[in-house]
Amino acid sequence: MRVLFVTLPEKSHLFCMTPIAWAMRAAGHEVRVASSPAFTDVIARTGMTAVGVGDDSNISSAMAQHRESQEVESVDWSELDPAKLTWERELERAQMGAWGFAYYNEPMIGDLVAFARHWRPDLVVWDPLTYAGALAATAVGAAHVRSMCFADVWAMKRQLFTKLRDEQPEDRREDPMADWLGAHADKLGAAFSEELITGQATLDPLPDRLSVPSDVRRIPVRFVPYNGPAVVPDWLAEPPARPRVCLSLGAANTERYGGDYVSKAAILEALADLDVEVVAALLPVQVQELDRVPDNARVVESVPLHALLPSCAALIHHGGFGSYATALVHGVPQLCVSTAVADQTLRGMGLQQAGAGLFLPHVQAGPQEIRDAVARLVSEPGFAANAASLRDEALDRPTPAQVVTELERFAEVAA
Repeated sequence: MRVLFVTLPEKSHLFCMTPIAWAMRAAGHEVRVASSPAFTDVIARTGMTAVGVGDDSNISSAMAQHRESQEVESVDWSELDPAKLTWERELERAQMGAWGFAYYNEPMIGDLVAFARHWRPDLVVWDPLTYAGALAATAVGAAHVRSMCFADVWAMKRQLFTKLRDEQPEDRREDPMADWLGAHADKLGAAFSEELITGQATLDPLPDRLSVPSDVRRIPVRFVPYNGPAVVPDWLAEPPARPRVCLSLGAANTERYGGDYVSKAAILEALADLDVEVVAALLPVQVQELDRVPDNARVVESVPLHALLPSCAALIHHGGFGSYATALVHGVPQLCVSTAVADQTLRGMGLQQAGAGLFLPHVQAGPQEIRDAVARLVSEPGFAANAASLRDEALDRPTPAQVVTELERFAEVAA
């Protein structure tokens, strides 16, 4: 069959679905991966056939000018306790969400629908914020599923929002997401349905303890780390003499927001007197921000995280899903130092509650707090034991190759 993957032009989103795309291709299916034209080179380097749709005018261009946007309450989707939610705040969040999602998706909808009508996919797999994929599937009657690169706060927030909405007087029942997607569905000769927001099914890589329950159909799948093209350095062949701590702040904040939200130099200095070996896996531009490197630290560029983490006793990261899930499947205790954007608070707190890591909001992550947290992660055996338990749960999920059969059946039934 023909399988169309659709993603925003974000590496973390693409890399999470790449092993599933590989599995579909290895099973003999035709695969295409669609995104913005400037992102096609990144897609092609995964080994997949890329399709450029729309133009490159999306929200990413505005991010560096609005660094504070990661700290606005309405971009934090982690609060799922109904007792703490109000209609006014959830409506504001939905309005902000619909605006941002439209900004990301609008440039690609027309071309994506046109490509789908030409290529006629049997199945569309879309990242959970690329609603253009659901519209394209609707246009051609294809089955469609979301491929999660978050904890699924999106589906649960939608469920909670509609409950609050239905409790309002009829003249106050606003629904920004339904209005936006419904307008596009009308142009396709279709009607709005919740499937345009939450898919017909959802590929969920998180262990049940860390997943978000909701009423959507879930297909469990194992997270398989992919970090892009890379070469394993020779020094990784030697076991570390001391507990190894990896510092990785990802690429998104630097590339999209103009810089990280915590100081790499301050973190390295804070860990300088600990009996650990620190490996700072940084982008070239991040390396340039360091004035000096402490004696117990090694700064490296472009090291594949999935090759480095098996030798590590702890990982310090920015809350991104790729870093978080890669450490998860390798059983590495984590220190999440993150902003509150999207689901990052929920995932950080989930690890802490499971005893497999610690969470520090970036505004509370001073050098001493980070030093104390790392000292605990490498010295208290409970963190490693609990991280190993979560690793076993993560690895117990079906592999992408095993999920292919279920997706084949799903596409056949949905058709």
